[in-house]
Amino acid sequence: MLIPYPSKDSAACSLAFYFSLLYIYSMGQASALNILQLSDIHGADFLIDEIKSELEKADLVVLAGDITHFGHANAAGTILRKITSYNENVLAVSGNCDYPDVEDYLLENGYGIHGSFRENSGWLWAGIGGSLPCPGRTPNEFEEPEVKEWLDSLRQIATGSLDFLLVHQPPANTLNDRLSTGEHVGSRQIRNFIEEMEPLVCMTAHIHEGIGIDRIGSTLIVNPGPFRTGKYAVISISGKNSVNAELKQITA
Repeated sequence: MLIPYPSKDSAACSLAFYFSLLYIYSMGQASALNILQLSDIHGADFLIDEIKSELEKADLVVLAGDITHFGHANAAGTILRKITSYNENVLAVSGNCDYPDVEDYLLENGYGIHGSFRENSGWLWAGIGGSLPCPGRTPNEFEEPEVKEWLDSLRQIATGSLDFLLVHQPPANTLNDRLSTGEHVGSRQIRNFIEEMEPLVCMTAHIHEGIGIDRIGSTLIVNPGPFRTGKYAVISISGKNSVNAELKQITA
């Protein structure tokens, strides 16, 4: 179930949205979940067959942006068709190296969760695609005020209820937003949101050297590194207090 955030000008829409979330959480206990995370694919469809068994046994596949390498919707479609030939349960956001029509493609085909909520197997997800401005500029960038606006719309309804956050841009001042120079380039707004909402896991990407597993409070932050170089993560959830993440590498 995809639930876009409500219109800021519509109290009725906001109220309907609130009761939609109440309905989700009345449906029952969330089940255990085995998640396969792919970040920064950058068009590397030739590697997807190498993780066939991981894809098939995952309950859910998440794509944390940069699905293409400066590509459009048709390029994203090539990647998604290959992945969904093994597992049709996919959630995704676009990255800064994806043109904006990639996000449109994801939303239109039921994969995209940018600026919205999605219930999956009793767990509630939210997502933000794109990135903050980069050196040299890329096709899908946003300033912090825009990120704040999206997150404010999400936090209006989901206080204390969010399980997972899928973002291309990592939160600020973590292992996952640190460049090789040591500079931190993450989003302060995303970090604030995590500190307030305390999701179980934030799955992220973008900073290729920001590989690893970190924490903000009780929230696990996972950036497996670029799938284009064979890196990915498996995240196992067996309950609200049992979360495990493992970074993996395709080997010859």
